[in-house]
Amino acid sequence: MTKAILDSNFLVALIDEKDKWRKSAISIQKALKKKNARLVYLDCAVNEMISVIARRLEEKGRSQEFDLALQRIEQAIPAESISWIYPEVRRLYPDILAVIKEHKGKLNFHDALMVLAAREMDIPHVVSFDQDFDEVDGIDRISKL
Repeated sequence: MTKAILDSNFLVALIDEKDKWRKSAISIQKALKKKNARLVYLDCAVNEMISVIARRLEEKGRSQEFDLALQRIEQAIPAESISWIYPEVRRLYPDILAVIKEHKGKLNFHDALMVLAAREMDIPHVVSFDQDFDEVDGIDRISKL
């Protein structure tokens, strides 16, 4: 069975109907469901997705859509389906910084945390539109069908 961590930009595209990656995200999601892939929602990606959507809707004058967006998030990603890795940040902190340094800052803190979670959870795939994951050994980025 394919296992894949879902990055925040992929999750944003699934929720925000006006996102530039929306069609690609829906196609990827359908293909992964067809393969019975195990989709992993990390708390850091969900956190980032909610923050991005809130900021984006406010900046675009669409604040009135936030309640509906949050409702869709809660339906799509119930708390019990989230893998909680933030408690591991204290232990992983030196390794997170090492991954960031290794990639010369191209990966941000959350991305480095996702890389380490993927390694620890033995998950070879990250669904993301962020090309920086292409530079990470042992991670196969899924960005199209």
